[in-house]
Amino acid sequence: MSFAGKVAIVTGSGSPRGIGREIARVLAEKGCSVAVADMNLEGVQANADELKKDFGCDSMAVSVNITDEDSVKAMFDAVFAKYGKIDILCNNAGITQPVTIDEMTKDDFMKIMNANLVGTFLCSKLVVPYMVKGSYGRIVNTSSVSAKCGGGVYGGAHYCAAKAGIIGFTRAQAMELCKAYKDMITVNAVCPGLIATDIRATLSDEKEKESRAKQAMGRAGTAREVANTIAWLASDEASYVSGEDININGATYFG
Repeated sequence: MSFAGKVAIVTGSGSPRGIGREIARVLAEKGCSVAVADMNLEGVQANADELKKDFGCDSMAVSVNITDEDSVKAMFDAVFAKYGKIDILCNNAGITQPVTIDEMTKDDFMKIMNANLVGTFLCSKLVVPYMVKGSYGRIVNTSSVSAKCGGGVYGGAHYCAAKAGIIGFTRAQAMELCKAYKDMITVNAVCPGLIATDIRATLSDEKEKESRAKQAMGRAGTAREVANTIAWLASDEASYVSGEDININGATYFG
């Protein structure tokens, strides 16, 4: 699998560890030019520099607020100005909050919806004209197993709703783009289960034990395993796959 000559944007990729950073690394390792995008400019610059050092990747750092339309448009303009194309968009940015419905406020609900679902909508909508210009596009959205099983140890009902919305939006956009452009642009989603990232370190011992008890494989997945699946969906090999939501949870949940 090669991404030589391709240009990708990975949102939510500014942390020193995590799925976003690993997506960027997998794509760069396979020859892709990568725009590392996040609100944390210091983090994206560090990760972009790391890609150049480790893979000789032509990378760039972009500060973006995915919930702000002007900020998202400015990100796409900057990447297009540098590379003249945008082939791949990985909508990985998002946040979570472990809170029950009875404790949840409207502000809590809207914050989670905006950062996960609205951000995915804005990025997915605004990137299309750039992909049409290049006659090629792959959009891969990060949903969650919580969208299907009704929650888990990390996120509340608002997180589940936002991630379920991403699946519905993915299917609808996939159908619309196929009708408009045939196989030019595909849209898919991944639904990770328990993945060993920094957020897991915030779990109490009780919650850690609870999450492990549910894992059929007896372990958490790795960010690399998620990134490898996303890379395949972003590749030429997945040209006839669109509107899908792929589980990455080690046979723990089917649906």
